[in-house]
Amino acid sequence: MEFTPEIRKATDSIYQKISRVVPEIEWSIHAPYIHKINKLKKEKNAVILAHNYQTPEIYYGISDFSADSLALAVEAAKTKADIIIMCGVHFMAETAKLMSPEKKVLLPDMKAGCSLSSSITGEDVRNLKKKYPGVPVVSYVNTSADVKAETDVCCTSANAVKIVKSLGVKKVIFLPDDFLAKYVASQTDVEIISWKGTCEVHEQFNDQEINEIRKNNPGIKIIAHPECPPDVINASDFAGSTSGMIKYVKDNQPKKVMMVTECSMSDNVQIDNPKVQFIRPCNLCPHMKKITLPKVLHCLENETNEILMNSEIIEKARKSVERMTEIGR
Repeated sequence: MEFTPEIRKATDSIYQKISRVVPEIEWSIHAPYIHKINKLKKEKNAVILAHNYQTPEIYYGISDFSADSLALAVEAAKTKADIIIMCGVHFMAETAKLMSPEKKVLLPDMKAGCSLSSSITGEDVRNLKKKYPGVPVVSYVNTSADVKAETDVCCTSANAVKIVKSLGVKKVIFLPDDFLAKYVASQTDVEIISWKGTCEVHEQFNDQEINEIRKNNPGIKIIAHPECPPDVINASDFAGSTSGMIKYVKDNQPKKVMMVTECSMSDNVQIDNPKVQFIRPCNLCPHMKKITLPKVLHCLENETNEILMNSEIIEKARKSVERMTEIGR
């Protein structure tokens, strides 16, 4: 696609915002897609939702709402659009469909999955419920609709502790992230029955890496996602969800920070916090990176990759998500 003077002028305000992290030579490739997508989504009454792990040209260039998974689920329910395009992974698109079953929900790449979501099935949950009768099931939002349908209440990393505490019970089945389960257990007095799922991005970090970065960067603040191993969280200054990490940087304005999470998030937060120096981890989510501007445009033009589920699954799974949003953060 040609980068014309018209497109340069129309997209210049976007580029000025992200120019610190997107080289000008890359912008000449991105801008024509951004310009066409933004025009087409208005014509089709479409809304684009982007997770915090999306690249800056998507996060700032085309999204109508960018946030963590809980906020995206809430936004999906509120939107008046006819079409929702989820710039995220498959379980996020499913969650959007659960919250807006009457709308057309599209995912630019149907292979954009999640190691946590693929680690457990609805059948696995049914077997656990038989093994531990009467014990409530809390499932991370990073799960399929089939798993959510077998779940009492969902959670995100932002509200996992609050959700577990809200149940007022002594024992909870918490699925599927083993590291997040350990984090919740450390923050509550509830006995946690966990699953052995992990995030393939966060599990790569270790405390030796964290300590080395701290040694080489005196005064740095290191903030970690609770999907990280416990030794990483213990070696960090703060642990929180993507939204919690963003708030920490915004409120504290550290001179230097490392966000122990997916790499693109540091780029996005850097843009809104120009005085903060970011030491970037190089761990990228291969699934999030399947979402690209050409794929978004193709999906929007042709209305392909629609998320389809039967009404029974939608009804059952939506209850656990609605209960999560009612409890909130």
